[in-house]
Amino acid sequence: MFARSGKAPATVKTNRGYIDNHIIPGLGRAKVRDLTVEDVEKWLIARTGTLSTRSLQILHSILNRSIKKAQARDKVKRNVVMLAEIPEGRDGRPSKSLTLDEAEAVLNAAPGYALEAYVVLSILTGARTEELRALTWEHVDLEGQPAALGKPLVPPSIKVWRSDRTGGDTKTVKSRRTLAMPLRCVDALKAHKERQDVAREKAGEKWREHGLVFCTRTGRPLGADNVKRDIRPIFKKAGLVPKDWTPRELRHTFVSLLSESGVAIENISRLVGHKGTAVTELVYRKQLRPVMEDGATAMDLIFPQAREEL
Repeated sequence: MFARSGKAPATVKTNRGYIDNHIIPGLGRAKVRDLTVEDVEKWLIARTGTLSTRSLQILHSILNRSIKKAQARDKVKRNVVMLAEIPEGRDGRPSKSLTLDEAEAVLNAAPGYALEAYVVLSILTGARTEELRALTWEHVDLEGQPAALGKPLVPPSIKVWRSDRTGGDTKTVKSRRTLAMPLRCVDALKAHKERQDVAREKAGEKWREHGLVFCTRTGRPLGADNVKRDIRPIFKKAGLVPKDWTPRELRHTFVSLLSESGVAIENISRLVGHKGTAVTELVYRKQLRPVMEDGATAMDLIFPQAREEL
């Protein structure tokens, strides 16, 4: 059995957890050559009450890769895992977003906390949490450029060109984008930079410079667990139940608020770095306005007389 060596530490850790908690206890005593399709399917079905369909797919994938390795070493002739069907698991945790009032409460609660700027950027730019963890100061423009003769206005922006995924690339090619920042983001980042300068001086020789916008007290990269832990006090101060919310749902909030304000789904898709509108609709369907009003609004402006005659 293996935990997918050569992959990101977080992936290896996750796979190791599936192996230790499910595969070894459930199938560890079975000999690979004696394993049957029925054995695998019964084992998966026994976990449908506690695991989501996605988790069952991961379990199946890990076991499938292990048997393929055994095949390559002539330890087994037939890969029964590949023939086993994956059952439907329990419903996963539904995605949700903050309401406008809740989002405002979170934004107002954030000042003074280490992740203030992180929260503000998440809600107001829709950047992925792994993109913000990899954001560097060289990719932040806090000043922009005023309009001049022959040159357009360039607003303050962040270059979302990296993530903390394996290899440092963004999730997709479309995810590599430059986003203009609302003024609230600029103010939060300026305050954050000042606090980071103080932290750097205080850490002294312990500081390890990585150029990261968001880092630990000694300059090292933040992990997903660091963010989840440090963001909870902000949720609590905002009057929310911290365990009910995750950092990624701030991105969902960005989509929800833009959709509610009438921004076209095509524009939202570009802003959040999706390949097309299908992904936006599939993942964020509960946050998107079900009624498309652009055409009706435009036609009311074009033919106002018709409404007056009704």
